[in-house]
Amino acid sequence: MDRTKSAKVSLFAVWTILLVLNVNGQSGCDTHRFANNIAFTSCSPLAALGSFIHWNYNDQNSTVSIAYRHPGTPSSSWIAWGLNPSGARMQGTQALVAFTNSRGEFQAYTSSVDSYGTQLPPGNLSFGVSLVSASLVNGEATIFATLELPANLIMTNQVWQMGPVTNGIPQIHQLSGDNIRSIGTIDFRTGQSSASGGGSGNRLRRRNTHGILNAVSWGVLMPMGAMMARYMKVFTAPTWFYLHIAFQVSGYAIGVAGWATGIKLGNDSPGTSYSTHRNLGIALFTFATLQVFALLLRPKPDHKYRFYWNMYHHTVGYTTIILSIINIFKGFDILDPEDKWRWAYIGILIFLGACVVILEPLTWFIVLRRKNRGGNTVAAPISNKYSNGVNGTTSTTGQHHQDA
Repeated sequence: MDRTKSAKVSLFAVWTILLVLNVNGQSGCDTHRFANNIAFTSCSPLAALGSFIHWNYNDQNSTVSIAYRHPGTPSSSWIAWGLNPSGARMQGTQALVAFTNSRGEFQAYTSSVDSYGTQLPPGNLSFGVSLVSASLVNGEATIFATLELPANLIMTNQVWQMGPVTNGIPQIHQLSGDNIRSIGTIDFRTGQSSASGGGSGNRLRRRNTHGILNAVSWGVLMPMGAMMARYMKVFTAPTWFYLHIAFQVSGYAIGVAGWATGIKLGNDSPGTSYSTHRNLGIALFTFATLQVFALLLRPKPDHKYRFYWNMYHHTVGYTTIILSIINIFKGFDILDPEDKWRWAYIGILIFLGACVVILEPLTWFIVLRRKNRGGNTVAAPISNKYSNGVNGTTSTTGQHHQDA
């Protein structure tokens, strides 16, 4: 390679390195360079929403100069960052807000978040704020301000958010994924910032526990218990009855634990409401509890009300299973876990569905063949305590029954 080509390659390599460093500097934390040579001594990447907080703390007068930075901000979105001395939540946050107004200007102002349905109107904060400004350059939004903080806010909870703007008014942000994980603590004096402060780490664990318990109980054990009652009767009598009870009671016990965890989460998050998910959960708990009490009132197979009890038992049972599957996917939308967990549950449903497709015709084939031969519709003679026929067929006595 001649000297000219070598020089060109070297120049290209240097230019590439500088370009990479520049990109990293714009998207990183400590290496970021602000316009007008503004410098901050402390910087922390925030774990949710890809945001950053930069600050200078002046111990002499307890003021903090901050720059909240959010790369990838569309012109149709608002951003906000604030402090909340009352708890690790949105309500009570003393916020700095910025969005593009109707004149096309990216404006910044202060807003005290007094309710969860707020549209972030301008208002005074509980502490002094000056030099509030904002910029939106190449999709990177930044809010600048100087805060005059009392002693109890030097180390406190921090909250940050982003959401859509419609007709010049900030609208509610998403209620899943990073938008519900954008909370933490900050200590301006020591330079420490955390995205799991204010108990949000424990709350996330409780949310995950709530999701796992409910997915296992309502979404797996309950359907399997129903399948034991519907399909195993022709193969394993009276074992099917005990399997049915074992799966249903275990599912109910675990489901109650998951339901109680959800109630606790709701009490710890006032104002955060997932009404559909909550209402479905209440309905599931009610139906499952009715099923448990119905077992205590189950008439004998030859009782005149047994037919109606069977209709009730089946209707409530299958309704509970259908609602549970719907509510589990509602929970996935709220928790927004990695895709592998959603697909794992979909895989379980596909497996259970395949079992139904195979066992349903097989069960009817066995039942009809035994009926034509004049034999029992169950695998072996069992006591009247468990014998009700299979899938709505006749029992050995010739009476029409439903499943137990």
